[in-house]
Amino acid sequence: MGYESSYAKLAEFGKQLLDKRSLIDGLPLISKYAKEVIGADRCSIFINDLHKGELWTTLSDGVEKIIVPTDRGIVGHTIKAKKPIVSNDAYSDPNFLSDVDRETGYMTNNLITAPIFDSKRQIIGILQLLNKEDGFSHEDVKFMIFFAHYVSGFLELVNLCEEK
Repeated sequence: MGYESSYAKLAEFGKQLLDKRSLIDGLPLISKYAKEVIGADRCSIFINDLHKGELWTTLSDGVEKIIVPTDRGIVGHTIKAKKPIVSNDAYSDPNFLSDVDRETGYMTNNLITAPIFDSKRQIIGILQLLNKEDGFSHEDVKFMIFFAHYVSGFLELVNLCEEK
């Protein structure tokens, strides 16, 4: 799927996302769209819990909840760097947490992450895609930045509503 047609489909995705009222309802839609556009096998959306100092996800394509300290792994490195990270050879990346693969039984070959910023420029989440057949490209990075920005309003609003 070319990026031009992907951006054209973004308007329809946006309409569907507006109908979602919770993370549980919205995250699968975000994941599905991101995987389709980039051609990745899996998607995880980590929520940054500033109070506990951890990232957690309940959406990991069939895997149980994953919790990672904000200073560990490639998702933690993404928070520190405040920019997307591409690792086209995950096991050679010193930040990669192979323990998660061992626990889930899933083999990560390559991955891309992007921080999701709120309106105050705090990182509220990390969008992560795994295993693209030919690895992730510079075009994928550009789309991840755009897409993370696009979904940030939804995540921020839902988080505010769920805190009340």
